[in-house]
Amino acid sequence: MGEGTKIWANVQIRRGARIGRECVFGRNSFVDVDVTVGDRVKVQNNASLYEGVTLETGVFIGPHVVFTNDLVPRAINPDGTLKNTDDWVLGRTIVRRGAALGACTVVVTGVEIGEWAMVGSGAVVTRDVPAHALAVGNPARVIGYVSASGQRFDTAEAAAAATSVETEGTS
Repeated sequence: MGEGTKIWANVQIRRGARIGRECVFGRNSFVDVDVTVGDRVKVQNNASLYEGVTLETGVFIGPHVVFTNDLVPRAINPDGTLKNTDDWVLGRTIVRRGAALGACTVVVTGVEIGEWAMVGSGAVVTRDVPAHALAVGNPARVIGYVSASGQRFDTAEAAAAATSVETEGTS
C-alpha cells in the first residue's frame, strides 16, 4: 500500500494486490489478488478490479466499473466438478496512464485502454481503445479523441499535441 493512499468504508483489497501512492478507493470497491494499481489512481464506489488487471499512474475508474478476467466463464467443468483456478485461463487487461472509465463501464478481459483515453459511462469495452480515443456504446466505438484535459479533437495526433502542451513540465 503506497504512502498517502486513502481507503474508504467496506473496501476489500486482497493479498498480493499492489497499490501505488496517493490513490483513493471509494466505498465498496474490490481489488483482487495480483491486481496492480499505479500512483494517483482514483477508484470510485463499487468498482470491481479482478485478477489480471493493471492500472497505470493517474487512471480514473468510475463508480460500478467492472473488469472481467475470463473469456469463457463457467462455474463447473464439463464433468460437473466445481471449477478452480487451474481450470481456466486468466485474461490480462491494462489501462494506460491517465485513462478514464465512466460509471458502469464493463471491460472484457484481454484489452488495452490507451494513454489518456476516455471511455463513456455504460460502455462495454470488447477491444483495444487507442491512446487519446473517446469511446462510447455497446460495444464501445471510437467517436473522437481527447487530450489529457479532456478537450475533444478530430484526430489522435491533435489530441496528443495538445496533451504535450498541457502536461509540459509534469512527471
